[in-house]
Amino acid sequence: MSDMQDEGLQAEAGTTTPMAPVAPQSEQATEIAEPPPPYGEGAAPAPDEEPSEEPSEEPSEELPEDDPFAGWPQAESAEVIEDVPESGEGIQHVAGEIDVPDGYTVLEGTPSGHRRSVAVVVSRYNGGLTNRMLAIAIEALEEAGVASEAVTIMPVPGAFELPLAAMALAKTRRYACVVALGAVVRGETPHFDYVAAEAASGLQLAAIETGVPVSFGVLTVDTAEQAEARIDRAADAVRTALEMADVFAQLRASARS
Repeated sequence: MSDMQDEGLQAEAGTTTPMAPVAPQSEQATEIAEPPPPYGEGAAPAPDEEPSEEPSEEPSEELPEDDPFAGWPQAESAEVIEDVPESGEGIQHVAGEIDVPDGYTVLEGTPSGHRRSVAVVVSRYNGGLTNRMLAIAIEALEEAGVASEAVTIMPVPGAFELPLAAMALAKTRRYACVVALGAVVRGETPHFDYVAAEAASGLQLAAIETGVPVSFGVLTVDTAEQAEARIDRAADAVRTALEMADVFAQLRASARS
């Protein structure tokens, strides 16, 4: 009998060659076929992301042993003022107070000059104004408790030279702060705009680069009459410088504690 006939007889007898068993579809395959849930709460991390490890400990809040302000120059006379005036005695500064809610740490300087050395740089230009400003500044320093031997006064030709002199004084590290005094009165040329702008930006740069407070006691006015009305800004400049020196000292002290 031929092979074809044999195959036909086997088919009729129900003795077909058994097929390899087909494995039932696994649950794992079913899960893979389903679309993954959106990445978010309760979802698994993306395939290319490693699962985050649980943090072992929270970082310590303790300050490092090294002073964080070590790289920021500090004047030799920038000690923290211990004998702050009693409430009611206040050495007044600029008008206005900040109301801070309870529960917050506040660092606020006092414009007191006990045990501080101060440098004053003053412009000789418009000397009729700046001489009076210097006299007012000296009086304000005395009222704040700065000893006369702790004050260094450096006259310079004009307001344009104030920033360079202030930076040189600050870099000596002998002074807790520097007070800059000058008067620029507008004229008929753009000279006023250049000098006033460069004096302001230069004095700010001197303070930023040295870390020593430099106060802006430069009058920038249109007329001499306006300058006369603002002559007491010299005293404000003194108090500003002393207050910033004190708050900087408190900040350094709090960082070390």
